[in-house]
Amino acid sequence: MLYQGEDIKKLIPQRDPIMMVDALVSVDGDVCETELAVRDNNFFIEDDQLLSEPGLIEHIAQSASAFAGYRCVLKGEPAPVGYIGEVKKFHCYRRPAIGDVLKTTVTMGAEVNGITIITGVTNVNGEVVADTQMKIFTADE
Repeated sequence: MLYQGEDIKKLIPQRDPIMMVDALVSVDGDVCETELAVRDNNFFIEDDQLLSEPGLIEHIAQSASAFAGYRCVLKGEPAPVGYIGEVKKFHCYRRPAIGDVLKTTVTMGAEVNGITIITGVTNVNGEVVADTQMKIFTADE
């Protein structure tokens, strides 16, 4: 694990109750892996006790944010604030349940004028539960 627990807050601007990344597990070039344990107090748990689709999207976006924050920390720069600009080709194959551990792989694509294209794939126990492409806009502070 590269960052976990309280240390993950160095990489992402989100705070409870909407923090959706527990750990940055690995980084290899333009690819990272993150984890999130789905808990009963998660902001995105619905009445059926399953994580909502917007929760999956937010988790993938925050995974990309943790990756971007990691890259900035390595350069001695502050972690950036990013916003979802567009979600494309989102597929939810199964909504995760309380107790599931999400393992998400994010691949950074091209960055043009502060907009980065990413792909994200989320697994639970080796089963793909969601995947998407996103455009993430990084704001200048």
